[in-house]
Amino acid sequence: MRAELQAVSKSNNFAGPTLSLNYSNRNLFRGGETLSITGNLGYETQLAGKNSAGLSSTQFGLKSELIFPRLLSPIKFTKRFKYAVPKTKISLGMEFLNRSKLYGLNSFSSIFGYSWNENRFVFHELNPISINYVNLSKTTPEFDAILDNNPFLKSSFDQRFIAGLTYSFTYNELVDTNKKNALFFNSNIDLAGNTLSLFDSNGSGTKTFLGLEYAQYAKIDVDLRYHLGIGRSQKLIGRLFGGIGLPYGNSVTLPFSKQYFSGGPYSIRAFRIRSLGPGSYSSGADGPGSFFDQSGDIRLEANLEYRFPIYSFFKGAIFADAGNVWLTKENTALPGGKFTSNFMNELGIGVGAGVRIDIQNFVIRFDLAAPVQKPFLPEGQRFDFDLSQPILNFAIGYPF
Repeated sequence: MRAELQAVSKSNNFAGPTLSLNYSNRNLFRGGETLSITGNLGYETQLAGKNSAGLSSTQFGLKSELIFPRLLSPIKFTKRFKYAVPKTKISLGMEFLNRSKLYGLNSFSSIFGYSWNENRFVFHELNPISINYVNLSKTTPEFDAILDNNPFLKSSFDQRFIAGLTYSFTYNELVDTNKKNALFFNSNIDLAGNTLSLFDSNGSGTKTFLGLEYAQYAKIDVDLRYHLGIGRSQKLIGRLFGGIGLPYGNSVTLPFSKQYFSGGPYSIRAFRIRSLGPGSYSSGADGPGSFFDQSGDIRLEANLEYRFPIYSFFKGAIFADAGNVWLTKENTALPGGKFTSNFMNELGIGVGAGVRIDIQNFVIRFDLAAPVQKPFLPEGQRFDFDLSQPILNFAIGYPF
């Protein structure tokens, strides 16, 4: 049994306590099976943000996970796994979220899948069954008005049922600490709604399963990183990320929980989390757009970071970030959000410096960043090296 009391502070100025309780059994059926049950209860309030100050969020979650150190499958694959023992994972989870002045959100998830190491550097994770049910409830008149003015956003909340297949491939040379130069590559594929369409009896119009409208989309993203060693303890790290989600059939847009966002301590650090894009769209400083997170169907990012030692376990960094999210279709409620050939002029660009406390690979990170290009400004005014209000990012672990 483990109990944790956490103090949480986020880049969007939300802060508050979270209580976490965990029960684990590492030998449930006397065969090395691992059972983990975790419950979370948290409260956050927005400490700043002018008109948005005072918003609060209450969250309760419960998740159980059972891992078998073997494959649960009618087909035997034992001889094909010579490097490491494959694992089968079964998980169930639910979460209740209430955002004051906005909405309540109830979600349930279930996963059945496999994971295995092909060799020291290659890792696979396949989830042939991945189910999510999301129900938007207790919306306020202010949030209803936002949905009424943005049919795409409303549609992303309407499709409550998501069922499909996910696959992740990872090649990671960073596990070899003796390697001076190391490559990291990760790709994810997410397909939803294909199998459910076989059970549809409507024939035309909106398709449903057990009376629920379900989402149909295909989504893929790629994350490429290269660590170049300079001298004994300095590194130059480059990162490229690209992702796209294409809705089809039942869906005119991706479900909100599956959309991309940009900004924050693990993305474009000169902009607050989920505040960048889509495209050149501007929500205003604290206008109605700030009621919901800004997201898109396409995400492109590039990062360059130089890391160096300062003294003992204190490390330093200088970095530059660029990126944004876009929509695949025109949305009149989000003018300038569609991806076009002019996307290079719609990148959010920022530079900054940071200090990291690295104690045996446990990293506490402080990054201070300022924007160089703001895509939401009119063309001709976007290049603006603004040092007046830098963004301080506090995070655990390196950004990439």
